[in-house]
Amino acid sequence: MCRQNSGMFPFENVLEIILAFDDNGLITYDNAAAREKLGYDQGLRGVFIGNVFPGAFHRENESWEAVYPFGSEIHRVTAYRKNQTCFPADMRVVQQEGLCLCMANDVLEKEFLSRELEQVKEEAQAAMRVKSEFVANVTHELRTPVNGISGQVRELLPLETEKEKLRKLQLIERCCGEMNKIINNILDFSKLEAGKFTLEQRRFSLRGMIDYVMASHKGRITEKGLDFFVTVSPGVPEYAEGDELRIVQVLNNLLSNAQKFTSVGKITLEVIKTAQTKDSIELFFLVSDTGIGIEAKDQEKLFQSFSQVDASTSRKYGGTGLGLSICRQLVELMGGSINVESAKGKGTTFSFSVWVGKDPETEAETGEETVVAPRPKLSFGGNAPPEQQDASHYGTAPNREALQKNLSKLILSVEMENWEKAEMFMETIRQLTSDAPQEVSRAVLRLKMAIQKENYEKISGGIDTLKALTETEGGDDT
Repeated sequence: MCRQNSGMFPFENVLEIILAFDDNGLITYDNAAAREKLGYDQGLRGVFIGNVFPGAFHRENESWEAVYPFGSEIHRVTAYRKNQTCFPADMRVVQQEGLCLCMANDVLEKEFLSRELEQVKEEAQAAMRVKSEFVANVTHELRTPVNGISGQVRELLPLETEKEKLRKLQLIERCCGEMNKIINNILDFSKLEAGKFTLEQRRFSLRGMIDYVMASHKGRITEKGLDFFVTVSPGVPEYAEGDELRIVQVLNNLLSNAQKFTSVGKITLEVIKTAQTKDSIELFFLVSDTGIGIEAKDQEKLFQSFSQVDASTSRKYGGTGLGLSICRQLVELMGGSINVESAKGKGTTFSFSVWVGKDPETEAETGEETVVAPRPKLSFGGNAPPEQQDASHYGTAPNREALQKNLSKLILSVEMENWEKAEMFMETIRQLTSDAPQEVSRAVLRLKMAIQKENYEKISGGIDTLKALTETEGGDDT
């Protein structure tokens, strides 16, 4: 039974409606929220609870009955104001020590906001569909005339003998190629944004892919008088499973940027296998240049859509600001990440990792992990010194001795600020640790990047770390 008198309640200033009622269903207490929301300026005492919640309480002869059981369960009901207007409410009724308390929250605003949110969501999805269709149609319409111009120019090129006309035709062809790149970027960005981008997993030649990328960029890079070096670690397998086209797309973008922003010096591409599982391999790519560099405060802008470091960069060098944003999303789709290290005026190094599947055909043939014979490769410092040929296995006594010698020469080169020799000795150290444990390989990579950026603080710490690791990671002297 419910008490006749409610006494004092500590509910006056709470935000939800609080009503207490007696055995006759008559309200004995109302708080400020109840009076305000229900429109009873003089209070609700003596009002039948069923007048406020007619769907939850009704009279039964001289008594009353609750439609819903008392307890902590919340019920959606309709609350009526004094002027007989109504609103939805979440209500629960509890009975404790004979006291009946009805607690309710006005959910009209919540329902309104929920409907508004759902409507906004539907409108946003519809707008996204319209935008995606528009972008697809526009890019298709743009591609048709661009390809038409490009095709006509290619037919005219072999026929033209005048140098000036030939130069102009070549310029038109190059402009068409750049226009196609912009169109492809816009289309890729639209697909990624709409969540409709999918990777095509298939078997491909990793070495062949690197050869293709190198051949695609070598001409333009050397035309600017820049050196171009490519290094492929012996651990990189011949074949793998993944989306070759998208890896090439990322490399093309990074190398094109390196060529665009570098006037003097060199550009390097390095590929290393950094980790593997039963079915997958992690590949680590580094693209370094000696170009204009980027200040630390501006580096966070690089991977944002439609963003350039500043407006003058866009005016001077061109670009939509989409390329690196697309690269980041593609790399993340392939299970990796992309990072940048740079210093103003000293160049930039982009590094990214991707996961690819092991080659199933080679696995089936050998029944074990793919073994790739080392291939001739270009490196920063030319041919490796003779001691490397006798110390190829990491952890042996000749290997440890060669490492210590090259580390000493590296330290001396850094102290003398002979960065060309420092890079040569660093490359030798990298090759001496090609089959080292992962923590050693990563320490070598970090040290190599610090040397390329001439960062004395990181070089000093990197050498100490590498010394500690190589002194404790030694293998059998066999």
